[in-house]
Amino acid sequence: MLGIFLDLECNGLNPRLHRAIEIAFRIINLKDGTELTSYHTVISQSEDTWKQSDPESIQVNGFTFEKILTGKPEEKVREDIVNLFDEYQIRRGKAVFICQNPSFDRAFFSGLIPVELQESKLWPYHWLDFASMYWALEVKNHAIPDQISLSKDKIAEQYQLPSEEKPHQAMNGVNHLILCYKKVVGIPQEKK
Repeated sequence: MLGIFLDLECNGLNPRLHRAIEIAFRIINLKDGTELTSYHTVISQSEDTWKQSDPESIQVNGFTFEKILTGKPEEKVREDIVNLFDEYQIRRGKAVFICQNPSFDRAFFSGLIPVELQESKLWPYHWLDFASMYWALEVKNHAIPDQISLSKDKIAEQYQLPSEEKPHQAMNGVNHLILCYKKVVGIPQEKK
């Protein structure tokens, strides 16, 4: 089973108005921790799209219009991802997406790669939520808490792991997600 640890940075929170401006993922064998491949790119957007940016989102990820001008066009990013997923035979039943916030990431990923294309390729349908994994283990091993924070940084803190590097960048998010996943969930036969 393969895990596609994925993160996106966007110029806002509304997938009907905003666009992905950075994507990163690492494909990991969930049995032994072997990394098959990784991908990271800034995604170029038009000035009109940039003008629609939410200032708070841009403050969090630190992007500028000049930086996104250095990125690849969405069409090239789509082509790159399709080619990588074909090369590594990413198919449902054999791989899952793992994200900190899959409802956010999936919406913007589908803005890059239409659902119809994902379906025609039989890509994984399931997008797993790391915070829910943590929640399930906490409830199973302890009790239902009166209060809990499910941010990745707060979960990391519970396991004495460092916080994610700031400003938020997609590959930093992916690397931190994998670090937390390995500590909280584990990789059964990870090679040291």
